[in-house]
Amino acid sequence: MPDPKFNDKLVSQFVNYLMRRGKKSVSESILYDAIEMLSKKAGEEGLDLFHKAVSNVKPVLEVRSRRVGGATYQVPIEVRPERRTALAIRWIIHYAGTRNDKTMADKLASEFMAAANSEGSAIKKKEDTHKMAEANKAFAHFRW
Repeated sequence: MPDPKFNDKLVSQFVNYLMRRGKKSVSESILYDAIEMLSKKAGEEGLDLFHKAVSNVKPVLEVRSRRVGGATYQVPIEVRPERRTALAIRWIIHYAGTRNDKTMADKLASEFMAAANSEGSAIKKKEDTHKMAEANKAFAHFRW
């Protein structure tokens, strides 16, 4: 179901990933504060920057381990759309938590800003994932 404030399913999904110990109202307030801070910092609509950040972090390719004979190969595969969104949200939350800002809302706003500008740790994670898939494209014929 979409969230009550923005009527957006992606925001609702993000809130659910952010939630700890069933405290949904806390995670909602953190995300709403982060989106508000984002709009103040950038001077643009915070929700649009949020969507841009999540779409910039979504990976296209990843590697999966396949055991063929006695060897294990890292086989590049395309990521399903639902998994793309889930990975992007997970990476943004993880790397926002490692930032040195004061509150989680500050950390999230900073990570959204960086991701919307195609920089930051979550974008680096996406690029590393793509590099790994590109480096192992010789094993693409092991995909089934």
